[in-house]
Amino acid sequence: MAMTTQVTEFGERLRTGFGLLGPRHARHSLSVEQMDALALPIGDDGVVVGVDAEGQPAVMGINRPTPYDIVLIGGLWTAQVLALRAAATGARVAVETGRAQQWAQLVQAVGGGQSGMTVHDVGRVPPQGASAGGPVLVIRDCGMRPPRGRVASAPWQSVLTLLPYLSPVAPRLMRQARLVGVQRVSPDEATEIGRVIGLPRGEYESLPTLADGVTLWCTDRDRQYVMTQATDAENGLLGTARRMD
Repeated sequence: MAMTTQVTEFGERLRTGFGLLGPRHARHSLSVEQMDALALPIGDDGVVVGVDAEGQPAVMGINRPTPYDIVLIGGLWTAQVLALRAAATGARVAVETGRAQQWAQLVQAVGGGQSGMTVHDVGRVPPQGASAGGPVLVIRDCGMRPPRGRVASAPWQSVLTLLPYLSPVAPRLMRQARLVGVQRVSPDEATEIGRVIGLPRGEYESLPTLADGVTLWCTDRDRQYVMTQATDAENGLLGTARRMD
C-alpha cells in the first residue's frame, strides 16, 4: 500500500511539471540591507570601439532587434576599424562607397560573400536579408552629400553613415540618428554640431582639439569620449590612427 501511494505521488508530480525529486538545499536569501552589495558581472554586448576616459572598454551595441542609425563625422580609419570589429562579432558588413579601392584590402582580410564583407557602388546595395542569426552592418561611405540609401536600417540591420566633414545634409542625418560620433572638426563646425545635438559649450569647444583616434559619441541621454586603439593586426592592415585620409 505504501509503495502504491509513493508511485501515485510520483506520477502526480510528473504530470504537474515538477519533474524528478532532487536534493534539498537551504534557501538563499538576502536582507534588504544586503541588496546594495549585490552586483552582476555582466557588461554590454557589442563591438569594443575603444576605451573611455577611465580606461574602461567602451562598447557599441550594433546588432539590435530594432533599426539603428549611426552617424560618424570623422575619418575613414575609424570607420574601417569598426567594420573589422563588427565582422569579428559575426555581423556581415556591406559597404556602399565611391572609393572601393580604399576598402579592397579589408574585403580580402575579412573575406567576401554572405559571411564577410562586400563592397557596392553608391546606390547599388542589394537587400541584405538581415536576421537575428545573420545581423548586418551597412556602412555608407558616400562623401559629403550621401544620397538617400536604398537599404535603410531595419531589425538586425544597422546603418553607419560616414561624413568626412559637416555638410548641408549633416544636421538632418544627426537628428535622425540614434548615435552620433564626432572627431576633430573646425571651430565653426564644432559650434554648429553643438547647436544641432545640444552639446554643452565646453564639449563642443573641445572638438577642434581632439587627437587622432578620439571620438565623442553622443546619444540623447549620454556622451562619452572614446579613444580607439588599434590592435597589432589592425595596425598592420590600416596603419596608425588618423583623422584625414
